[in-house]
Parts: sequence; C-alpha cells; structure tokens
Amino acid sequence: MQHYRDSRKIDPSIKRRADGTPDDDNRIEIGPTPLAFAEWEQAGLTPPNLESMRQYRLNRIIEGLIKRDLDAVLLFDPLNIRYASDTTNMQVWNTHNPFRACLVCADGYMVVYEYKNAPFLCAFNPLVREVRSGASMFYFTKGDRTQDAAKKFVKDVETVLTARIGKGRRLAVDKIMIHGYEALKEAGFTVAEGEELMEHCRAIKGAEEIRAMRCAMHACEQAVAVMEAEAKPGMTEDAIWAYLHAENIKRGGEWIETRLLASGPRTYPWFQECGPRIVQNNEILAFDTDLIGVYGMCSDISRTWFLGDGKPSQQMIEDYRLAVAHIEENTALVAPGVTMRDLSFKGHQLPDNYLAARYSCRFHGVGLCDEWPHIDYPQDFVEGAFDYELKTGMTLCVEALIARDGGPFSIKLENQLLVTEDGVENLTNYPWDKRLLGG
Repeated sequence: MQHYRDSRKIDPSIKRRADGTPDDDNRIEIGPTPLAFAEWEQAGLTPPNLESMRQYRLNRIIEGLIKRDLDAVLLFDPLNIRYASDTTNMQVWNTHNPFRACLVCADGYMVVYEYKNAPFLCAFNPLVREVRSGASMFYFTKGDRTQDAAKKFVKDVETVLTARIGKGRRLAVDKIMIHGYEALKEAGFTVAEGEELMEHCRAIKGAEEIRAMRCAMHACEQAVAVMEAEAKPGMTEDAIWAYLHAENIKRGGEWIETRLLASGPRTYPWFQECGPRIVQNNEILAFDTDLIGVYGMCSDISRTWFLGDGKPSQQMIEDYRLAVAHIEENTALVAPGVTMRDLSFKGHQLPDNYLAARYSCRFHGVGLCDEWPHIDYPQDFVEGAFDYELKTGMTLCVEALIARDGGPFSIKLENQLLVTEDGVENLTNYPWDKRLLGG
C-alpha cells in the first residue's frame, strides 16, 4: 500500500520556526512558545532540528531490534511512544490508562495505535506510517470484555507484522496489561524484554537531542529564576511551587512529575510533598524540579535556598558546602569508559552520620524522564545490576541529599550532565545559594 507520507516533501513555501516545524500557532503539534524561542535566541542556543531528531531515534530502535534479533517492538509506555513517534496524547492520563500503543518493526515501519477519535494527532510526523486504534485493554474502558479486546488488538498487530515481516513472531514489549500479554502468548508470539531495549536505545543522545536538552534546561532555569524571585517567607509551599508550573507551561513545557518542594522542618526526612505550610523567616526551601519541559525533555535539577532577612546557621552552611563538594567531586568522575561501578565506589563518600538519610542514588540517567541507569551508593550496590561503562552522548543527573541523622533539615542539590568525548559537561547553569555557602 502506498501512503502519502512515503512521498510527500516539505513545502518550501511554508514559513518555519527555528526547530524546522511550521510557524503556525494553529497547528496540532505541540512545542515551544515564542517566549522560549526568544530566550534561546538571546542566550545563543540553537534549537534542535526535529526531523533529524525523530529519524535518529527511529534508527536507534531499528539498530536495537536487529542487534537483539527481534522482529518488532510493541510500546505502551507513553515516554517510549514519545521517543519512537514524537507524538503525544493526554500523557499523564495515559500513564495509568494505557489507551495508546506504538509498533515499530525491524524494517522501520511504524504504526501508532491512537485514541479512535484523534488519529489526526500523528499526522505531522511522516515516520508514523499508519494510525490505527484498539490498544485499550484496561478494565475501566472494557469491563468484563477486556480479554476480548486484547485478542482483537493482538490480531491486528499480527496482521501488520505478517504484512511487513512474514511469519516473524519475536516481539519485544515494554509494558502491557495482563490480558494483552496472555493474548500475545496464545497467538504464538515469543515475548522479549522491551523495557531493556528501549532504555538502552534512549541512553545515547544524538546531536539534536542534546540541543533539545540544552533548550529545555534553559527554559527550566528561567522558570526556576522566577520561582526564586517570588519565594518569600509568609508564602505557602504550594504558592511558591505554582510559579514553577506556570513558567514551565508559558514556555511550552509539559508537566512536573513530582511535588518535591518542602521548607524548614519538612525538608527532613526528604520526600515530603509540597503542601500548605507557610514558610517562616530564616528557613531553607529545598526542591527537585523533576520537570518535563519543551520537546518532552526532562530538566531534573535540585536547589536549596535560604529565605529570610537573617543569616543561615553554621550547621546549614556546613551541610550545604558538603552537598556542593559531593556534587562537584562526583561530577569529576564522569567520562567515557568509566564503569558504573566506579560511579558508586569512587569519588566523594558521605560521612557516617549522613548515611542513614542518603539519597536513593548517586547518579541516574535522564532524557524524556528519569532513565537508565540508576547508580546506587556503595551501601545499596547490587552486584551485576549495572555492569556497563559510560558512553559519549549519555546524559546523567548527579545527586546530593545531605542530612544529619535525626535532622533537623535536609539540603538537596542536583545537576544535569552530558558525557562528552573528553569528559563531562555540566548542562546546569543555575547558581548555588551564596548565603548558604557562607558568603
């Protein structure tokens, strides 16, 4: 079957934005706002070429399938669907109601199973060769006929694969509802691990993805700067946190994955969620952005600020300086060829009285969200879980959660990094808090 997408060319008469997309505010494709583009131009940043970025990502998946001798991968995770197709539809809702899927064959043929009333959402990307529907296999929508829906969906997948690759039945799957998995097995598919495939595909960023991440980081830091300028004693945590959400959306960002902002005694233990507490004079405010920004790229940085008209305590200054040392010394470990084991066992180690409150990891990968790998502290290291080396093009976050046993507060810092050919580049430009450094 010949598809229009196979032969269509980019119309030179259409005015385009810096990322190669149509300069049309009425378009379906989501993306950065004029505010973001203006800020990037002023900062000297080059937006990504999205056509090239999408092709690079598809090529990564094809290479991953061929390397593993797989016929196709079937994706349900919204972030994996975004990586493969760069299409979106109600992303957060989709995380707990999996109504979308994406099938990528080893020959590059891609089918998106979209919400039946919205096939037009994929029309902007010619790499999506077909749009179908029917991937909903969860109880809310199908009730006691969910098993039937799963069998119908698998039959449709089988039809596509037969047309593309004949009798191939080696199918990788990332996340699938139980009835869907059973239907695949009943149909004779060999189901392989799709999550491992996609995490490794996503781990190495191409040139355009790195440009996208630089732009996303800049937009995030502009939003953080507004939040810092507005944050004052007497405000609730929620009121302060709202600025980050609003400024992210103003620039075309998408959502924030957590509610990790806390003040004063609520910073210990860490992971208390943002709430109605009123920030008092001369307290610390700590947060973790966990922000999904422009182009769907994650900007994951953490900062701790001192708010008030007084001075930080000596304990605050000591712990903040320890956090900065932890970040900077561990950043210096990062380079191509460094083992992930070394990221755990070398570099800056926490004093004994800070170990109980340590963070869940020293480093983690980052891209469209928190990604593989997850680098533990020595005390949590699992032999054989991450026997790999860093490669050029990987992006990581380096973490520090500094809190003494028993509190009374935590210092949270985090930077986002790029593994370069000759070492590491810190993609994070947001400054440390001068007062907490003792300035």
